[in-house]
Amino acid sequence: MKKWLRRISLLVVLLILGGLLVYGFWPVPIQVDLVQAERGTFLVTVNEDGKTRIREKYVLSAPVSGNLFRIELQEGDSIKANQTVLARIEPGDPTLLDARAEAEAEARVRAAEATVKQAEAALQRATEAHELAEHDYQRALKLLQMKTITESEFDEYEHHKGMAKADVQSAGFALAVANFELELAKAALISTRPNSSSDKLPRTLTMTSPINGQVLRVLHENAGVVTPGTPLLEFGDPHDLELEIDVLSTDAVKIQPGAKVFIEHWGGAGELEATVRLVEPSAFLKVSALGVEEQRVNIIADFSSPFEQRKTLGDGYRIEARIVVSEAKDVIKVPAGTLFREGQGWHVFRVEEGHAKLLPVETGKSNGLETEILQGVTAGDLLILHPTDDIKDGTPVIRN
Repeated sequence: MKKWLRRISLLVVLLILGGLLVYGFWPVPIQVDLVQAERGTFLVTVNEDGKTRIREKYVLSAPVSGNLFRIELQEGDSIKANQTVLARIEPGDPTLLDARAEAEAEARVRAAEATVKQAEAALQRATEAHELAEHDYQRALKLLQMKTITESEFDEYEHHKGMAKADVQSAGFALAVANFELELAKAALISTRPNSSSDKLPRTLTMTSPINGQVLRVLHENAGVVTPGTPLLEFGDPHDLELEIDVLSTDAVKIQPGAKVFIEHWGGAGELEATVRLVEPSAFLKVSALGVEEQRVNIIADFSSPFEQRKTLGDGYRIEARIVVSEAKDVIKVPAGTLFREGQGWHVFRVEEGHAKLLPVETGKSNGLETEILQGVTAGDLLILHPTDDIKDGTPVIRN
């Protein structure tokens, strides 16, 4: 009996030692980060910093020589059309009774009248373009309900309608300012007439705001003598903001008017949207922070998000923009960190039953963060993110 007990004990010890040896040499799974391949919309964007700016800024200048009263307005003050007094000038008679000054004043009146006619024509063109865009939008809405056109095509009609409406508003502002400048020119002409009776001369030239808006800068605050053309105030409508985004000229050739723009890190909650209106035709030289000379192009975009979402944005505020240059829907996409070069092509590691499986893939476009996969991966596949050199085909792995 004791002999059998010794044999059984020895066998148990040998089994334990064998198990320990097997466990010691058994491959230990490597901890990895896993991500899932997804099917969805894939965007290729140009990411750059930009700034906001008021679409139409106006500078009030002194129309005549005279004594300027102190300007009481401050930056940020609201102004109302035909109500808010911007500046007052008391003409100086000795300098206003000059024949040369009269001729110059007459020329300014004629120039102002021509500007008014030009602004009226621009407003008429903008109004007709808006009516056409509204008609096209209504027709596109019916076609969309009939599923004759795609949502992407309908979005273009909606964009054209919004742009046409903004153009009408801008042309209306321009006409109001042109009429305002004409009135100032006529007032200056009256003051230069040598035969004007002193009782009919307006002793104080009062200039009121031509638009509803806000004072942006006070350029000449203190009272004193001013000459014709002296800048006094800069004002505009803060509701009519646009974006100015400068990009590399090599990126600008990929951007088309109508492209979507996503605004991030602007200081407020959420993400704002805009639409590219203009890719400026001329580039300019800019030196980067690293001292590299770059040819850059300004991209002008209009906000699509309502004013209520961005009412805290002002003129000249910094923003970060992502401009869409390519959009593909219903495609397989993976994080760029899952891809690596192996031989002549791109590969990924897919996790199957706790082991890494090396897969060749065919890639499409990439935006730096994600890459489009044309072949080799399906939606839902678990892929290893940033695989190390220790991972080979068949290596056991475990989620980190």
